[in-house]
Amino acid sequence: MAGSLSTMTCKNTMLTRLNGSVDDAGKIVSLWCRNVAWSIVSNRQQLPTVLRQLFPGAGESGKSTILKQMKILHKDGFSQHDFEMIRPVVYSNTVHAMLAVLRAMYQLNIEFSDPERQKDAQIVYATVHAQRDAEPFSESLSQAMQKLWADGGVQSCYSRSNDFLDDLPRLSTADFLPNEQDVLRTRVKTTGITEVLFELKGLTFRVIDVGGQRSERKKWIHCFDNVNAIIFISSLSEYDQTMREDNFTNRMHESLKLFDSICNSPWFVDIHFILFLNKKDLFAQKIRRSPLTVCFPEYKGQQNYSESVNYIQWKFEQLNRNAQREIYCHHTCATDTNNVQFVLDACLDMIIAKNLKSMVKLMNNNNQFVKLLLNQMNSIVSSTDIFDEKFTIYRDDFI
Repeated sequence: MAGSLSTMTCKNTMLTRLNGSVDDAGKIVSLWCRNVAWSIVSNRQQLPTVLRQLFPGAGESGKSTILKQMKILHKDGFSQHDFEMIRPVVYSNTVHAMLAVLRAMYQLNIEFSDPERQKDAQIVYATVHAQRDAEPFSESLSQAMQKLWADGGVQSCYSRSNDFLDDLPRLSTADFLPNEQDVLRTRVKTTGITEVLFELKGLTFRVIDVGGQRSERKKWIHCFDNVNAIIFISSLSEYDQTMREDNFTNRMHESLKLFDSICNSPWFVDIHFILFLNKKDLFAQKIRRSPLTVCFPEYKGQQNYSESVNYIQWKFEQLNRNAQREIYCHHTCATDTNNVQFVLDACLDMIIAKNLKSMVKLMNNNNQFVKLLLNQMNSIVSSTDIFDEKFTIYRDDFI
């Protein structure tokens, strides 16, 4: 069987031209094995240049807000067009925040300090009923909401300040345009899959945000391939709230159940796992008036931030059934850019380091394979004269 092999090079290593006749099939197999070895050697420097992070978590946990922070920190932020597109969302979020307070007042039998505010409340109800909540505020609506927000009954019902309602005069101007903080504080239900790509330290990070509602989770399966890290996000402040989908299931219980299913999934056995316990600012306020035993009746600790948040973290960590995996946990406030920057930088550095370590381990395993192949092939090559020149291997090319 006659054949020829064009010269192949890998740094200082060369295969010379094959001119002779080869009848021994074993020699052909050996030559093929040699090509496999060179392929491994020549590709040993090809470390992954794109790292994929999946952002799962229950609905309203803050995933999309952290994704927005990534755009601010590692891309070009938001454009004028982005701000213009988000303006109707700011309007709608503001009106619905007021609507939520008014409904809560009704359910809790809280009266307005000034009975005249009942007329203002009707303006808010009428705006939502007419589906005009995403439009610029009319003079009557703006005045009605500002008077409502100043009412003592409204404030007693909604003791925590709302940023949009606090900012009603600015939002009511004719030339109002949202800023970065407005964008971070808007809430839009995530449907489908959203991705953000950014460059950092010579690598491309591809971050995938998936809808957290139950109806959206079936779409996650398409994101599972080639994931380098999972950043699971859970809202600390929702320990005393129920799911929107059924108005019965505790949101923290739902988040723990979801974490359990993902953390212990066979898809992610070797994946780095990071846990963000988000909305720590809201949790710090709420824990003073709403006991953690609402969610965890067995809790015996103090009713303060430190002990409560540590207990919640433990509840998540003890679900991990992989003894070889460490859960990297961070307490976050998604709307605080400085906090998110510090946490994300630490996480991204860890992801880079862990993936480089995995690649080095893989390459070491490949090098052992190469050495075994070359030792076998050298013994074959040295016993035949089918090559015009002796075959020389520079082992420092791959060791």
